[in-house]
Amino acid sequence: MQSIKVCVLAVCAFVLAASVSAAPLDDSKQATILRYDNDNIGTDGYNFGYETSDGVTRQEQAELKNAGTDHEALSVRGSVSWVAPDGQTYTLHYIADENGFQPQGDHLPHN
Repeated sequence: MQSIKVCVLAVCAFVLAASVSAAPLDDSKQATILRYDNDNIGTDGYNFGYETSDGVTRQEQAELKNAGTDHEALSVRGSVSWVAPDGQTYTLHYIADENGFQPQGDHLPHN
């Protein structure tokens, strides 16, 4: 369970860093928080979201699956959107669970 928590935290940090670094540089220095929601429901999961004035939005929710069993796992689903320097808005949807990090987005290569 501890390794799953570390993995999920690493994924969250990566997504946050990607969303912040991908925002337009001029606007992100002056960005303000327009909306912030946080519902930490304890050990069973969480739900949060935010929106900033530079066009970054993020939603994420997690739930503990198979609690108390050998197959206990935290399942995280979310999305992040940002405006790139070229003015285009990009959106990344992701799942992070016992099957690893699974990103989806129109800007990502498809198999």
